[in-house]
Amino acid sequence: MDFGTFLVQCLNSVQYGLLLFLVASGLTLIFGIMGVINLAHGSFYMIGAYMAFSLAPLFGDQFLLMLVAGVVLAAVFGYLLEWAFFSYLYQRDHLQQVLMTYGLILVFEELRSILVGNDVHGVKVPAWLDGSFALGSVMSYPWYRLFASAACIVLAVGLYWVVNRTRLGMMIRAGASNRDMVRGLGIDVKRLYRIVFAAGVALAALAGMIAAPMSSVYPNMGASVLIICFVLVVIGGIGSITGALVASLLVGFVDTFGKVFFADLSGIGIYLLMAIVLIWKPEGLMGRRP
Repeated sequence: MDFGTFLVQCLNSVQYGLLLFLVASGLTLIFGIMGVINLAHGSFYMIGAYMAFSLAPLFGDQFLLMLVAGVVLAAVFGYLLEWAFFSYLYQRDHLQQVLMTYGLILVFEELRSILVGNDVHGVKVPAWLDGSFALGSVMSYPWYRLFASAACIVLAVGLYWVVNRTRLGMMIRAGASNRDMVRGLGIDVKRLYRIVFAAGVALAALAGMIAAPMSSVYPNMGASVLIICFVLVVIGGIGSITGALVASLLVGFVDTFGKVFFADLSGIGIYLLMAIVLIWKPEGLMGRRP
């Protein structure tokens, strides 16, 4: 492998890992902090991709404005979804959580089939991000992939700042540690969890919207992403945003270079990584010991 190809694969690994982080960070908030096993989280990624497909003709080349509109719609949808369904799951056992969230997957897939059909769709890259730049004398790299990586980095920094440097983040962390104590201090835990859930849905949908121009928009596209995201949460440590970021980058490199060097075995690479991490640190890279 020459240096140009190696550099392109490194950029692809970082871009893929950062995109996974957007989805996994939402799952970390919902699963790690709120304690709900949400099998429907991959469906939020799919909804985001289909929102990009549906909103693109309305916004034209105003791609950033479309992303903002999609995030707002996804956050409102998540807020209402938590109020209607997930708010009843916090005191239920994991089996009931699994059954209800799996039922939501079936509902979302059926609604998707009714509204947009079962065809595979594409989303056009905005004109101002079309094209590529040179990497050496032979290789080039698309501007849109660089934009996707930069957007994910900005969002990762923003999420870290909110969780670790703001009053809302302090309440989120406190609610994850001891919700009864937080409730005793006069904080509306139900409203707090509703906000957290809406943020998790918005992050997953945003990841789907960013990914849509780079890949096809197709039925059941959230299933594979959901499995990888649970792997990321386990590798990084349940409830750790930083752990989710580190795990996402590791998985991005393992998966991308695994497909280059070990194409026949690339499917087991991330699971082998998870096994190694859990043998070394059973609580995950950034997880706390029980």
